Amino acid sequence: MEDPFLIRRSDATELFIVRHGDAIPDADEIIPSGVYDDLPLSSLGREQAQNLAERLGSLHFDAIYSSPLRRCQETAEPLARRLELTPILVPAIKEIRLGDIRPLPEHGEDLSILTQALKERQADIVRIAGETGHWDDIANSEPSKEFRNRVVNAFDEITRNHVGERVIAFAHGGVVNAYAAEVLGLERDFFFPAANTSITMVRVSGKHRVLYFLNDFAHIKRHA
Repeated sequence: MEDPFLIRRSDATELFIVRHGDAIPDADEIIPSGVYDDLPLSSLGREQAQNLAERLGSLHFDAIYSSPLRRCQETAEPLARRLELTPILVPAIKEIRLGDIRPLPEHGEDLSILTQALKERQADIVRIAGETGHWDDIANSEPSKEFRNRVVNAFDEITRNHVGERVIAFAHGGVVNAYAAEVLGLERDFFFPAANTSITMVRVSGKHRVLYFLNDFAHIKRHA
């Protein structure tokens, strides 16, 4: 291959993938509606999304893609507004469907307890999947291999449609892990902690993919 690292952008698609901002609200932000898998950004997450837009707002992007979940759409919104682009929603880059990790408090209980329960739920997910690198140890979850296949196929379709262009996709920590693992040839589907609004960039030409940077969150001024 004449250009193994896809340095010539005219022959490849430059794909930025961004994990959504923080979506575990403080107690005074939680709306106890039971839609815990589609929460909006927290106040910290909204701040992170603005910081991301400030960092990337001077770059040219030919298209914006997003998972349909609220936390991704809300993370994309400040940058989309700056660039005057309408995000294209892609259901196939939604987060992995996980089984039940731990029960959450019922509606009407102390909201600070609910906040803590959401944080503990997230910690459980990271602990269980982080040990093996796969999601199959979480009962009743989407199979790990099926998840990776849908993520890779979705990004393959996006990159085929934008050869010679730069695009950005707003997705989830599990999605970033699965795609980066495929790019690097790793068996593990979950191998690093993707930071909120972190940027990962891959250049793609057909099935040839080159990772340029992973988990860049230099724009984040404070952490959850």
